[in-house]
Amino acid sequence: MPKKYYQQSSTDVLETLGVNENGLTANEVEKMRTTYGTNELQETDRKNIVQVFLEQFKDFLVIILILAATISAFLGEIESSIVISVVVLLNAILGAVQHVKAEHSLNSLKAMASPTAKVLRDGQIVEIPSKDVVVGDVALLDSGDFMSADGRIIECHSLLLNESSLTGESLPVEKTSALIEHHDLPIGDRKNMVFSGSFVTNGRGKVVVTSIGMQTEIGKIAHLLGQAKEKKTPLQVSLDQFGKKLAFAIILICIAIFVLDVIRGRELVDSFMFAVSLAVAAIPEALSSIVTIVLAFGTTKMAKVNAIIRNLHSVESLGSVSVICTDKTGTLTQNKMTVQHVFIDGAQLPANAINKDDELHKRFVLMSLLCNDSVTLDEKELGDPTEIALVNFGEQHGLDELIIREQFPRVGEVPFDSDRKCMSTVHQLENMLVMITKGGVDVLLSRISYVSGAHGIDAVTPEYITKIEQANKQLSSAGLRVLAFAYKPVSVREITTDDEDNLTFVGLVAMMDPPRAETIEAIAECKHAGIKTIMITGDHLITAAAIAKQIGILEDPSEAIEGKDIESLSDSELQNLVERISVYARVSPEHKIRIVRAWQEKGHVVAMTGDGVNDGPALKQSNIGVAMGVTGTEVAKDASAMILTDDNFSTIVKAISNGRSIYNNIQNAIQFLLSGNTGAILVVLFATIFALPAPFAPVHLLFINLLTDSLPAIAIGLEPHNDKVMKEKPRDIRIPILNKCFALNVLVEGLLIGLATGIAFWIGLSANDAMLASTMAFATLCLSRLFHGINCRSKESIFKIGFFTNKQSLLAFGVGVALLHIVLFTPGLNGIFEVAKLDGTQLAIIYVLAIAPFIVNQVWKLIKSSN
Repeated sequence: MPKKYYQQSSTDVLETLGVNENGLTANEVEKMRTTYGTNELQETDRKNIVQVFLEQFKDFLVIILILAATISAFLGEIESSIVISVVVLLNAILGAVQHVKAEHSLNSLKAMASPTAKVLRDGQIVEIPSKDVVVGDVALLDSGDFMSADGRIIECHSLLLNESSLTGESLPVEKTSALIEHHDLPIGDRKNMVFSGSFVTNGRGKVVVTSIGMQTEIGKIAHLLGQAKEKKTPLQVSLDQFGKKLAFAIILICIAIFVLDVIRGRELVDSFMFAVSLAVAAIPEALSSIVTIVLAFGTTKMAKVNAIIRNLHSVESLGSVSVICTDKTGTLTQNKMTVQHVFIDGAQLPANAINKDDELHKRFVLMSLLCNDSVTLDEKELGDPTEIALVNFGEQHGLDELIIREQFPRVGEVPFDSDRKCMSTVHQLENMLVMITKGGVDVLLSRISYVSGAHGIDAVTPEYITKIEQANKQLSSAGLRVLAFAYKPVSVREITTDDEDNLTFVGLVAMMDPPRAETIEAIAECKHAGIKTIMITGDHLITAAAIAKQIGILEDPSEAIEGKDIESLSDSELQNLVERISVYARVSPEHKIRIVRAWQEKGHVVAMTGDGVNDGPALKQSNIGVAMGVTGTEVAKDASAMILTDDNFSTIVKAISNGRSIYNNIQNAIQFLLSGNTGAILVVLFATIFALPAPFAPVHLLFINLLTDSLPAIAIGLEPHNDKVMKEKPRDIRIPILNKCFALNVLVEGLLIGLATGIAFWIGLSANDAMLASTMAFATLCLSRLFHGINCRSKESIFKIGFFTNKQSLLAFGVGVALLHIVLFTPGLNGIFEVAKLDGTQLAIIYVLAIAPFIVNQVWKLIKSSN
């Protein structure tokens, strides 16, 4: 197996590519371009807006609605046909717009590439467009430069690169030109390589380009992003299944009525038209628009809790989430390095235990501010995250870095170097020049000769060195980053690396990116709600495990593994493993997408958080991709379904809670619509079987379906959030909306409404007035459905949730009642709506019959809740 570029020396890499450090000639450039292509990301074929728009009509329920509109027009119900057509058209436009918005991920990847690059051509430094970079080019890097290709480092001087968008690791990576012999290292550990999409935060370097375009690490992510398929939401799947079952049921009923009419001797054409009219009445035309409206209101509500929804149907998917795969940095943590502990005078102390009146403590904090290049200006933090943590540490103890540095100006320095892993600065302290050195514990321990303590300065002993090593090991194993501070008097300002010996040890400082205060509570809430939280991060295993244990994700160390541990596993083996693992560290984009798929194959709805380019494929593959709005790249945002404007894990939990409530509301709204339509169908069946006149005129059904039904259904969809939803387990997405329990509720409630309406119809017929009978049936059906709108607000009794907690429901009821009475009692509308005049007794009968199903339902709910 050939060695990878990071496993070869820079000389061997140059030889393999057939180039030298002086750069390519013009002929070599053309040869390389012919062999390897251009430095561009390839875009897969995309559907145009017309194709996307037409695909919105594939949905089975939409097809039913289109047939309903066609049949309505054929029957002369033009108004009904227009309304249904408008609803279908609006849904198609909305779906197309959402789809187009979600397809900008690759464009964002392209935008991340540096527009220009500095390379050596014919021995001269030239600046060229990034697309003209070829394999074998020798690129020059300086602080602030973006990488436009992958490459092997030839030379580097204090070179630090930010690779967070690729690896998820927040801290800049120290680079080296040395050969690395380890096999199968993750991107973050390939210290002698640079990658497209990263940028230089410090130092300079020389790099030979090894990969361009789709062969770079960012190109591989673009390929994965193109392969990742967006999932249909559970609601979309349920509505598809529901539409097919509904169509089958309606066809059976219509055939039965058609056959009965023919047997009774009715004209064949009339029988057919009556059956078709009933089919139109049975279809809940407003269903799609009501679902869309409820989801739209849901997105508005979630925006108020810092969750921006990019895809309407994703609102409901949130309620089905059973697994959350979350990044660590910035989501679970504050994305801000903070000093946690110090080790001074042989003792380990929490950071807040520093005593500014203690001379040794004060000197330690003072040195951490002086041997430091970072500052905070106008609440803006400028510099390395670890140094900013020290600046904030000083401010917590009453020391301002700018005042301190003005009081003790820097007069000499040896800058930080990634090979030395330390830096030194010279200051005038107490009438003498003092060199302060800061660096890695292992580096400084070999240079310490003395120890500064409360009783003065003593020669260091092996026992004290052991104590320092033990403190460092303990702090490091807890996931903290540890730095050592030391000093020594010097006689000259111009110091060199040779002066960094015979140092006096002052202390250790341990820092980490701490968890957000609300994260622990949010993780606990997820557990109660039956949601498993998993940490997937590019960070090191020790750091990730320490944070995960602190916030309640990790209970046993065996539940934490590295990405390389799943490299050799097959997909089926990974599926068997995922339920036992809570933390994945040092993962690649391929690992993330495999983990998400493994959970999905086990029937789970997966939410995935991310902020970097490397998260894009997994965000798109997941059921709910959640991007960070503050720190997230455009790639992550474009691949996501939801964006957090506060980058906070607890916001995801709030969104899931809202999503559960919204799904319940949508389900209740569908139950309301179907049970009402079932009542109407049963009355028509009753009239057909017993050869009675038609109980409803077409205008009656149109009035109910499009006016008095729509407002209560929307109001049910806006039912306020109920905290009890987070005490339930995630719903099984394999159970459709139209399940046995749901169908039974619809049938029973429809039967009650149908019974009340049938009695009203029978009472009207007893007066030998078919129009009066039809009017009483129409008014009873309409009014009973309005009462039923209040009943369907919750699975619980209205007396438990409160009449006045949903003002929209009361408003919808009032408007519906008002519209019904306008139709019944306004002169001139009688003929249009085919209604007869009613007296007080008949109106009282209608009200008693209409409220009866509501009372029966409420009594039953109270009995169920008491058991």
